[in-house]
This record gives sequence, structure tokens and C-alpha cells, in this order.
Amino acid sequence: MKSQDLKKFKSSAFLVKSNSAISMYMAKLEIANAELSLKLGRNVLIHTCARVKTIESIQAKCKKKGYDPTFECAMEKINDIIGVRGVCSFQDDVYRMAEVLATHQDLKIIKKKDYIQHPKNSGYRSLHLITEIPIYFQGEMEWIRGEIQLRTTAMDFWAGVDHQLRYKKGKKEAVLIGRELKEYSQVVAELDQKMVEMRERIDAI
Repeated sequence: MKSQDLKKFKSSAFLVKSNSAISMYMAKLEIANAELSLKLGRNVLIHTCARVKTIESIQAKCKKKGYDPTFECAMEKINDIIGVRGVCSFQDDVYRMAEVLATHQDLKIIKKKDYIQHPKNSGYRSLHLITEIPIYFQGEMEWIRGEIQLRTTAMDFWAGVDHQLRYKKGKKEAVLIGRELKEYSQVVAELDQKMVEMRERIDAI
């Protein structure tokens, strides 16, 4: 990545816009959670977090995808430079959160990637929403793209363990670990389903 592109990623304007977008996204999650909590009589969202991708991570993704490692190309092609995550107790609440967010007129959902119904080959499960949100800066409005990840506690635990174990080993060890983790991913899916069924039985009492 050229020095002028690095300067743009490190610029105050980029950082202000990115942090403002994160604040807006987090507020959206809180509003959706409040709406659902009132409706269902229980807290739906139990954990949230957010981050701006590091320059090194952006460079690596550009290289992996075959994109030009420029600021403009990265901003256009990479959807998760800004990322927020919402973690729910139950799988059906993940979809409820997505449905509520879709009703917000100042949040554009560009694309939905359902890795819960269609897990990645690794076994990774999560619901990804590629979105845009308006940011007002220096008298102008700009739609800033970001990715919202919605998942259950069990999915989040699996993803954290997968990242921690797989990427700290050599290629051979990573393959062996990956096979076992994929099996555990199915266990996680079955657990999530049983938790929903148990909650429904309790609600019916």
C-alpha cells in the first residue's frame, strides 16, 4: 500500500467517520434490542462489540481478493472495514434483530449473508448484514459501509476458539484442528436448537 493511501487510512477524517459510524451502528443495535425486549419481555441482545479493521488486515484482504491495495479500492470493495457484532442467547432472536434493523429507514441493508442456514466450509455460523449508514461530517452527508454480525453465544464461542486455535498452528496442525472444529460446529448448531426448544417449553407453562 502506497504512502498516500496509508495517510488516508490514518487521517483524522477517516477515523472520525469510522468512529461515528460505529457509534451509530451500536445505537441501532441498542434500539432494536430495546424494541424486542419490550415485545418479548426479556433481554435479547446480551453482548456487543465493534472495531475498525487494521491497515495490515485491510492490506491482507486486498491481496487475498486480488484487489488493488489502494484506499479508494479498499473502501469500495471491502465491506467489513467497519464491523459491529451483536450476540444473542437464542438463534431465533438473531433473525428478529435483523428484521427490526431492516425497518430502520436510515440503515440500508445492501446484502445479507446467512452463514447460519448455510455455514462456511469451516463450520463458521453467523448472520452477516452488509449495510450503509449516514454520517454527517463537515457539512456533508456520506453513507458509510459496515458489516453487522449477529450470532448466538454458542456461535460466538466457537468462532473465538476457531480463530485462537487454527491460526496459531502450522498448516498440517490447522487442517487437523479444522476438521475437529467443524464437527463441534454441528454440536453448537444442535445446542442452539435445543435452547430455543427449551425456552419455548418454559414460555408455554
